[in-house]
Amino acid sequence: MGFLTFDFKFISKLLWTTGLPLFSAWTESPRFRDQHSKCLSLVSHLKLENTTIIDASYVAAGSKVSTLGTCQDTADVNVPLCRVQFFTNTTNTSVVHAEAWLPDEWYGRFLGLGNGGLGGCIDYAHLDYGTSLHFATVASNNGHDGQGGAPFFGKPEVINDFAFRAIHVEAVIGKQIVEAYYGLPHSKSYYLGCSTGGRQGTQAALKFPEDFDGIVAGAPATDFNHLVHWTNMLGRYIGTPEPESSPSFIPAELWEVVAKEVMRQCDDLDGVQDGIITDPDSCDFRAESLLCSDAVADSPCLTEPQVEALRKIYSPLYDRNGEMLYPRFDPGAESMPADMFIGEVTERAGDWMKYVVLNDTEFDFRDYGPKYAVLMDQINPGGIATFDGNMSAFRDRGGKFLTYHGRIDSVIASGNSKRVYDLISRTLGMPSLDSFYRLFLVPGMSHCTFGPGASRFGQVRQESNAINASSHNILLALVDWVEGGLAPDTIIGTTEDGKSTRVHCRYPHRSVWDAEKGAFRCEE
Repeated sequence: MGFLTFDFKFISKLLWTTGLPLFSAWTESPRFRDQHSKCLSLVSHLKLENTTIIDASYVAAGSKVSTLGTCQDTADVNVPLCRVQFFTNTTNTSVVHAEAWLPDEWYGRFLGLGNGGLGGCIDYAHLDYGTSLHFATVASNNGHDGQGGAPFFGKPEVINDFAFRAIHVEAVIGKQIVEAYYGLPHSKSYYLGCSTGGRQGTQAALKFPEDFDGIVAGAPATDFNHLVHWTNMLGRYIGTPEPESSPSFIPAELWEVVAKEVMRQCDDLDGVQDGIITDPDSCDFRAESLLCSDAVADSPCLTEPQVEALRKIYSPLYDRNGEMLYPRFDPGAESMPADMFIGEVTERAGDWMKYVVLNDTEFDFRDYGPKYAVLMDQINPGGIATFDGNMSAFRDRGGKFLTYHGRIDSVIASGNSKRVYDLISRTLGMPSLDSFYRLFLVPGMSHCTFGPGASRFGQVRQESNAINASSHNILLALVDWVEGGLAPDTIIGTTEDGKSTRVHCRYPHRSVWDAEKGAFRCEE
């Protein structure tokens, strides 16, 4: 892999966070002693390129263990497994920390996990989720610690880990650990991630098509540079809470008015009033209906600057040459918390600009404007954009790609996933990507999960009515596709309260209300 040796300065801090349980339901037994001995031997016997095994220990079901990094203190372990903590020096100035959880009951499958936000946290919840489904599961810190952007400052190789390399490292090294522990290689390799994790999965298919046989990449933060620009511009449209400087600012109580009016105008476009807009693209929201006038003086209303800000928000973002940079904010998504509308630049976008793009920690975002989109495109740190339609290598080797996006995602516009699908279709000259790439748009789901819609379908660790059924679980549906050739035509989601379900359709199929049956169906 060409990783360089690196004298890691913080190893003394990490050595105390061993895999020994803080609490567990097990008692000493011959099985525990045998498995623990086998697992512990990895520390002294396993030699991998530029990699150090920090600790390896056998952990019984029902345990709570201490964790690496600063993101959380403990993690739950619900199945018996060998926990391997390691770091890999990717260059002489960068290092990736990771964990491999190797369950006793293993079905031969490898699972790599992604990250979220600016991505410096090992995903312990999904390490537990993956092993509960009998995957040997590996997750990394994406090359730095914590959720902020400060670790990127002046460190291009740390940015490279974040942009493209860390997931490759966890796949390559993780698979070697799996083979050393079980005595045989994995049969199939999978990936699961959302948001930043969705971008990482897309990047893996583009740059390292041999790493995974199947990828679930939810709400992917692809076209990353323009996503950051769009986020910042939405914040600029709204401005700050001070009326004298930002007459366009919309306070939280008025966003409730906006959300109610959006639903009034567009809820029944799909044939049923249920508080969910099935296809936000069909909603031509007229913000001027909220404009204050003498006739409605006693009702909540918006000023002309506020209405004009809404018009910009619910329109695609274009550059000065008329080229679309990013899709519009989805009508309906305003009902979910949107941190770009609170009068401050979002931490993730702000940190990326300050610590990566500009190397200026004192940058004043009141000066932000279109020229910074041009700058980000020119720099494209670490190839972070992840906006390339050539997935031919992944397709040709038989890889399968599943992606999904909530239609009230207030963080990443769901229209971008349609845009990526169309980009791949045009690039590969394939009118339909069904043979290897399927996109599911999920009405009423927010960012990666939650919302009033049927937002539970095994994409994240949540309670579900049928978590082990591939019809209701997108990760298991991917397994059926990769190993059995059974491609998912639909995915069935379950609502948060577990009381109802809805069929989610693969793009470009449409979700249509069947009044006679009182349910939605999919049609071309």
